[in-house]
Amino acid sequence: MATEHDEYMGSLKAQLAKLFEVSLKVTVPNELDVEPLVAACNGKFGDYQCNNAMGLWSKIKGKGAPFRGPPAVGEAIKNNLPTSEMIESCSVAGPGFVNVVLSKNWMAKSIQKMLIEGIDMWAPLPPVKTAVVDFSSPNIAKEMHVGHLRSTIIGDTLARMLEFSKVKVLRRNHVGDWGTQFGMLIEFLFEKFPNFEDATETAIGDLQAFYKASKQRFDADPAFKERAQQAVVRLQGGEDKYRRAWAQICQISRTEFHKVYQRLGVHLEEKGESFYNPYIPGVIEALNKQGLVEESQGARVIFIEGINIPLIVVKSDGGFNYASTDLAALWYRLNEEKAEWIIYVTDVGQQQHFDMFFKAAKRAGWLPQGDSSYPKASHVGFGLVLGEDGKRFRTRNTEVVRLVDLLDEAKVRSKAALIERGKGEEWTEEEIESTAEAVGYGAVKYADLKNNRLTNYTFNFDQMLNDKGNTAVYLLYAHARICSIIRRSGKDIEELKNKGTLVLGHKDERDLGLHLLQFAEVVEEACTNLLPNVLCDYLYNLSEIFSKFYSNPECKVIGSDMETSRLLLCEATAVVMRKCFDLLGITPIYKI
Repeated sequence: MATEHDEYMGSLKAQLAKLFEVSLKVTVPNELDVEPLVAACNGKFGDYQCNNAMGLWSKIKGKGAPFRGPPAVGEAIKNNLPTSEMIESCSVAGPGFVNVVLSKNWMAKSIQKMLIEGIDMWAPLPPVKTAVVDFSSPNIAKEMHVGHLRSTIIGDTLARMLEFSKVKVLRRNHVGDWGTQFGMLIEFLFEKFPNFEDATETAIGDLQAFYKASKQRFDADPAFKERAQQAVVRLQGGEDKYRRAWAQICQISRTEFHKVYQRLGVHLEEKGESFYNPYIPGVIEALNKQGLVEESQGARVIFIEGINIPLIVVKSDGGFNYASTDLAALWYRLNEEKAEWIIYVTDVGQQQHFDMFFKAAKRAGWLPQGDSSYPKASHVGFGLVLGEDGKRFRTRNTEVVRLVDLLDEAKVRSKAALIERGKGEEWTEEEIESTAEAVGYGAVKYADLKNNRLTNYTFNFDQMLNDKGNTAVYLLYAHARICSIIRRSGKDIEELKNKGTLVLGHKDERDLGLHLLQFAEVVEEACTNLLPNVLCDYLYNLSEIFSKFYSNPECKVIGSDMETSRLLLCEATAVVMRKCFDLLGITPIYKI
């Protein structure tokens, strides 16, 4: 019976694993649920390898199994493999490793099928239907700075990869729109603008400066401080004037945030701290009824095994905090939004908070004890953005760098490079603007995403805008060159997809074909481990493998008797590169 996933191939590794699963059931019928261990290998012995033999031998020796060691187990696994057009040959090496060489014909047909039916057929199929990705999450009345860049673009890429994998993703912007700071902001707003509803973004000006001025006033003037504290009580009590002032401040901030999201091409749905506030008392009461909430030094806390400090859920003054909001949000996401995977993208400094909060949720029975079953919650931590001096990235006057300014400078520098290359005479102003944006913003994103997110990285415009090496500029130009090859041929690529035939006769063609076919398993790995740099590594390697193919005189494209096949291979490379760019939130360019 056909299933909804029949039109998707899934990953190459997953397809081979299915074949080995059949073989393992026949080879060791008494060993239940043996997971096939299939991995790509370096090509010396084959394309993939099944590594189950040694582990199985340690389980079955002495149980009367008809084998004399791991190599014999490997031979049996090889011999019991079902016939498949995927596989050209198999061999057993060393202690039972089963090496698989894929069929060139099958590889070529699979790539051509993708060209006709679209890259979506190569989407991996994760075991979840709905996920929440909680990312970006700036604080109201504060500028978005370079620290928010990492959360925003890492979160966006994770969301894009899951969406490509047919998961319904709830992109959540958990903005800091509630808390004691609003008392001083509201009071300061009333002072500066007696008719506060006239306070537009233009009138208030720089919201960051407004925040600083209100903080100085709060620290220096006891009477103002008292009014500010009263304002918090009135706001939380729902008094209309204070609610309207709060909404006004939030809206001005949103307008500023939108400028950043628009430049980055990032879409989020805001559900800030205030949204979950009404759920907190009920959630804490439910945890209390389970006997999880205890009194400690006037506060109400949940003790976590193995951690000496408790998780405070109600402060000693009766107020709520991050943990209260996070527990209410998790409860809502699990029970109301029915999410099976909740992913939080914040800096590594918050690791302990999330560790304690997840353990509290496990104690409550909201999440299973192990990390391999669903529903599950994951913290995606990331390191700092550093300046050239190796310290936290700041402006010369030690301010944090505004994200809008940073992105604008990337575009300006990118545009200057295009003018320098003489594009001012060749291209329209619109073409220069759109290319400068694609390259400038893409360069900033890629420079971040190509690093393992847990590490700090140094922000350097010259490096990220370099057109050589592992940069977005190099990759975007590589894609544009492939498009130019196809245009120069004068052939209708859509017609070739349906009427031509792709062949992987030369070793360099086959190497490129294999790398293209591994796209799905790379996305799967990047999703499973929440590591966008895995996809960046794949994309850079793809451009290098294509370069090797294209620069080989034996693989001449235009004018050769293999022109149609090689143009199709060029097109397949461009399609996969474009999907990689799409998943990384980068806009491709088609000419240079």
